[in-house]
Amino acid sequence: MLLPDKKEEASRDKRKYKTIDYTIDKKLIDKYKGKTFYLKTYGCQMNERDSETLVAMLKQLGFEEVEDYKKADFLLLNTCSIRENAHNKAFGMLGRFKHLKETKPDIVIGLCGCMAQETGVCEELLKNYKFVNLVFGTHNLDKLPELVDKAFENDERQIEVFSREQDLVEELPVIRSNKYKAYVNIIYGCDKFCTYCIVPYTRGRERSRKKEDILKEVDSLVKDGYKEITILGQNVNAYGKDLYDDYFMGELLEDIAKTKIPRIRFMTSHPWDFTDKMIDVIAKYDNIMPSVHLPVQSGSNKILKLMGRRYTKESYLELFNKIKNKIPGVTISTDIIVGFPGEEEEDFQETIDLVNYCKYDNAFTFIYSEREGTPACRLKEVIPMEVREDRLQRLNEVVNKYFLENNNKLLGKVLPVLVEGISDKKNIYYGYSDTNKLVNFTSDKELNFGDIVDVEITEVHTWSIDGRVK
Repeated sequence: MLLPDKKEEASRDKRKYKTIDYTIDKKLIDKYKGKTFYLKTYGCQMNERDSETLVAMLKQLGFEEVEDYKKADFLLLNTCSIRENAHNKAFGMLGRFKHLKETKPDIVIGLCGCMAQETGVCEELLKNYKFVNLVFGTHNLDKLPELVDKAFENDERQIEVFSREQDLVEELPVIRSNKYKAYVNIIYGCDKFCTYCIVPYTRGRERSRKKEDILKEVDSLVKDGYKEITILGQNVNAYGKDLYDDYFMGELLEDIAKTKIPRIRFMTSHPWDFTDKMIDVIAKYDNIMPSVHLPVQSGSNKILKLMGRRYTKESYLELFNKIKNKIPGVTISTDIIVGFPGEEEEDFQETIDLVNYCKYDNAFTFIYSEREGTPACRLKEVIPMEVREDRLQRLNEVVNKYFLENNNKLLGKVLPVLVEGISDKKNIYYGYSDTNKLVNFTSDKELNFGDIVDVEITEVHTWSIDGRVK
């Protein structure tokens, strides 16, 4: 049994890591043919990308995927720890699994991902969720085949959560969930340690993949006909700083653009690491989408300092204006947290003032959620929940106003849209524009999913726009 250790997870020494290739014991291939698995994923795009590898490894073992957990022999939750709501959903799902196990005692239940890296969660699982057979974390994803095999073969619970990041593993199998859009990891972990965030503890220190491995993956996606990739990392802008002296996110973006993949997006960005080189490259290449996610979190310098964000409102706005001025037609989205400990009404008003200045095209707004083990939990000036909820409502009224205002400017414009599917409710096509706007549209002729078509915008709403193919 290997449990997480908070001090070890927080360590950021200069240990070197190797890059190794994934291997699977040949004896395990197809060993579980005839058995089924159910996988439920919570959280961010990196969790979704991890699940694409989990699915591929389970299928190597011979498992077949089912959509109904009641029909599965192996049930696995890939979890998120960023907010309390994600915790509650995962534990609620485990409760359903418990009832199933009472009638089907031979099933194996597993939990992996960020929640597994939390000491308190592991202690809770050991004490109150004894029906869970398998727990592993974010640092030993590649060991799934042997861990699953042990869970089925042995009566003992398999709990293996490394507190420290392991070597980077390449050549991991993957079964992509989308035939036209793909996620590409470029860096793992985060070293920023924002005071409210659990991610640096659950995902480890920043570790960049070698540029050759990334470009090889992108080239493969181009050959397979993919139209869009999203470059992923807890902080993509920090790419290369741990690995190279003169090759960073700007250089990588440029090399990926040269592969001629039609569309490139990236997330998540930390303003601290957003360089002029990145801005220039985005402006230079048409296949890097003019859509930037730039989390601000707060408009108050006092709160930004308490959050450990490493920038001021003034430096953020300087970067914001530079992006707006240098990248033609760019849209900018953001993240904002309200109700952080110590946030007074005047701090909240500074956030509103910043939103009124930036007029974001999209914003993900949240009530501050306490995460056990983070420095923010020790702050004493806790904001009452009713005040947090009131501020969120007031903030949303402002950001929603600008969503609609910005969309109104698109009436009559023609936007390039990637055809992603047909809406069940409206029976019309939908997809996203280059500026990441959700577009519902009609066409006089049948379209192929994965095509990029020109759509004239005929009607706008707060969160989507409508149109027809030209």
